[in-house]
Amino acid sequence: MTESTHGIILRTRPLTETSLIIHWLTPDLGRIATVAKGARRPKSPFAGKLDLFYAADFSFSRSRRSELHTLREASLRETHGAIREDILKLQQAGYAATFIEQATETDTPLPEIFELTRGFLENLCLQPPQPQAIFALELKLLGELGLAPDFEETHLKAGTKKIIEALQGGDWASASRLKLSAAQAGELRQFLHGFIILHLGRLPSGRLAALAEPI
Repeated sequence: MTESTHGIILRTRPLTETSLIIHWLTPDLGRIATVAKGARRPKSPFAGKLDLFYAADFSFSRSRRSELHTLREASLRETHGAIREDILKLQQAGYAATFIEQATETDTPLPEIFELTRGFLENLCLQPPQPQAIFALELKLLGELGLAPDFEETHLKAGTKKIIEALQGGDWASASRLKLSAAQAGELRQFLHGFIILHLGRLPSGRLAALAEPI
């Protein structure tokens, strides 16, 4: 049976000389993996449609034997091309994908996390890469996972707590406009570092690069 949905590509990897494995984040089916047979051939119907952080409508045939399904068709919605024009934007998007893959289960509907990811990528295309975008992503994702920190019980400074409140409750554009001092950024970076390890078991790879300052 063929199923249809839409999603964002979190990761790709070669399967054979001609085929790709595509890892999707979808709102209704959660994270799923599909094999795009022949996608690496120059004249493939998938040519130009399957790359990191692309958003697409797609259909697939569900496998009865494994979690790797067969991709049938893909119709490109958005490439988020600006992300590939800036290495720091690419690192931030890659960290977001790694965080989501580590913190969520496959085949579980994730509509709120899908919307967070979509908004994060769209904002990343429009704004210069900033550490507060990563802090906002981490805080919002932790909230959706039921792991929101109780910052009133911490020893964080009052100014940092106000920044956190704004990042948790504001939209992506307002997060980009926030001005963090070096001390506030350092305090928030360190706190979330330890909190994520405590609750997820380990830090998702790529965080250090994602939080690098723009050159």
